[in-house]
Amino acid sequence: MKLRQCSTINYFCRSFTTSSATVQLNFHETFTSLLANAHLDEALTLIYTSNIPHTQQTYANFFHACARHNSLHHGQSLHHHIINTQNHIHNVYLSNHLINMYAKCGSLDHARKVFDEMPERNRNVVSWTALVSGYVQSERREEGFRVFYNMLAECRPNEFVYASVLSCCDYKFGRQVHSHVLKTCFVDYTYVANALITMYAKNDYQNEAWMVFKYLKCRNLVTYNSMIAGFQSRGEWEEAISLFSLMRQHSNVEFDCATLLSILSSCSTVKDHGSYMINARLKYCCQVHCLVLKTCLISEIGVITALAKAYADLGAQISYLYNLFLETEGRRDIISWTAFITFFSERDPIKSLLMFSKLCQEGFAPDRHTYSIVIKACSNLVTDKHTLAVHSQILKYGFDDDSVLANALIHAYGRSGSVLESKKVFDFMLAKDIVSWNSMIKIYGLHGQPKDALTCFDQMDIPPDSTTFVALLSACSHAGMVEKGTEIFETMSKTYGIVPQLDHYACMVDILGRSGRILEAQKLINEMPMEPDSVIWSAMLGACRKHGETKLAELASKKLQELDPNNSLGYVQMSNIRCSNGTFSEAVDLRTQMNWLGVKKDPGLSWTEVGNTVHEFAAGGLHHPERMTIVRDLDELVKELKGLGYVPETNLAMRDLEEEDKNWELSYHSEKLAFVFASKHDEFKSCGRAIRIVKNIRICVDCHNFMKFASELTGREIMVRDSNRFHHFKRRVCSCNDYW
Repeated sequence: MKLRQCSTINYFCRSFTTSSATVQLNFHETFTSLLANAHLDEALTLIYTSNIPHTQQTYANFFHACARHNSLHHGQSLHHHIINTQNHIHNVYLSNHLINMYAKCGSLDHARKVFDEMPERNRNVVSWTALVSGYVQSERREEGFRVFYNMLAECRPNEFVYASVLSCCDYKFGRQVHSHVLKTCFVDYTYVANALITMYAKNDYQNEAWMVFKYLKCRNLVTYNSMIAGFQSRGEWEEAISLFSLMRQHSNVEFDCATLLSILSSCSTVKDHGSYMINARLKYCCQVHCLVLKTCLISEIGVITALAKAYADLGAQISYLYNLFLETEGRRDIISWTAFITFFSERDPIKSLLMFSKLCQEGFAPDRHTYSIVIKACSNLVTDKHTLAVHSQILKYGFDDDSVLANALIHAYGRSGSVLESKKVFDFMLAKDIVSWNSMIKIYGLHGQPKDALTCFDQMDIPPDSTTFVALLSACSHAGMVEKGTEIFETMSKTYGIVPQLDHYACMVDILGRSGRILEAQKLINEMPMEPDSVIWSAMLGACRKHGETKLAELASKKLQELDPNNSLGYVQMSNIRCSNGTFSEAVDLRTQMNWLGVKKDPGLSWTEVGNTVHEFAAGGLHHPERMTIVRDLDELVKELKGLGYVPETNLAMRDLEEEDKNWELSYHSEKLAFVFASKHDEFKSCGRAIRIVKNIRICVDCHNFMKFASELTGREIMVRDSNRFHHFKRRVCSCNDYW
């Protein structure tokens, strides 16, 4: 193309005829074609080599093209050429184009110089607007305000100046500009009103935004979109949907993709977790989905991605999301691929990894954000082999120096049970940030290595933050280090100036309560400077159950039910305490109350990975295809373990928090079934790698004893990740030292 354009220029330069009109016409057609196709080099050459006089319009068109294509170099070249051939630029029209070009290309100093060199009488509203807009778009707000202030003394602003200034105003300056808008009677200009609505909504003054919207007579699509986006940003989803309905019923304005993106975002912003509210939003989401299909906007990749996000946030079935993913066939870019991988990363991490594999097969190059999401998916899996595979790709494609990915890898390896791999990534990092240190400290704590967590803290070469102390206190809690935990809690404010928050108090209540210092934990709760949340009362309730403090348990249970009514923990814990005290009728009443209120206890589930398949087990193994074989093998194993001294803790298990609903299932808890299956099908048996099991609730006392004896019998390490921490079983000893 470039050679062809050069040939065109050469032909033009050789083709002078006696008709100046023909020459001018040929020049204009060639020049316009070059600008339209963004061939600025050739267009500039044509200006230099042609012998005809050029009009100010020719120069203006070229500067406009430079602004559109962000080509500062070409614009400066022509500017210097004009100065060298004409001494100065005397035309206000051309000067305005120069200011606009420099401003759009981010060269504000040059734009200001052209502006200052203009005679004051020649400056018009376009000159001022171009300069103000340039400062605003380059986020040099204070300079933009000063220019706007000076402008008011020389000429009357137009609607574009007001809109530019308002786009970067905070509430204080925005109110002042609004006052000036009212004085100059621009408030009824839709363009200005839209900017006012956006300004107020952005600064969280929704009532003011609504008043501007309410009294505006002529509304357009941007008006409605701005107001709906304002409601959405504040989580006022019902108001956003109501305005959308009003827009469709009582105006001639048609919605667009931006409207739907705000509405779908409103539906998916779940601040109230009540099932009624979630179902209501899901209903509206389905209605919007129908509207998208009717208007053929389903072809827009942004809309379908937002629709999938709304369904994912509202807990829709995985099949819904996958069907939407299939709808995007042939239209996906790296952003939409990453979005769908994100939706599946927690709820179906295996499918998320399959999508990532397909992304690579179709020739897309994953970026840092894509890799971070995939690593997050790996962290939800049982083993570390998927993390290792993704890590190798990160090294292969040169992302190994990215601190965000390194931090994600530290977390993923730790969550998969590989503390050593986490430490390798951590040690390899050249620049460790606060997330790196916090992640490493947290992992040591989760794996029952409090000394390593404290050593890591001592080695920190940057100031700790609030999260650092949550990780440290959690490590102390997992290890029963009461004195050290108390010392850290006091040090964080005295030495580091970090004010304890709810998370820190929750850790301290757990540290004191589980060690038997119930009254000290209660005293701490009473002296807190803020109201305790459900996490604190949950820790207190667990401590009371463990140490038989019935009266305080009743208080903690009541508080927990008030703060988190859909959480079964308060009911189940108290029911178990009643059973342990022999008051079975009261325990039954609590269970009945749970059923009446629709509160459901999460079933105990465990997962283990064999080959490339993750196997899920529920109590009794009712849904596993090899159930009968697994149960038979488990019965044989229990007999062998009893020969080593294993005695089932029947009484404890029956009233433990994580007991399954029926007594006969005691021997067939999900983690036991997962262990038997993994030990029989384990491809790593010959190399002695640990058997890894993930459980969604806290491991019970009986299963904990079972795993200790099983580790001795099989000579293998057994790693169980429950909802609270990791348990590493080796030779009849657990890393938690039976304190969990």
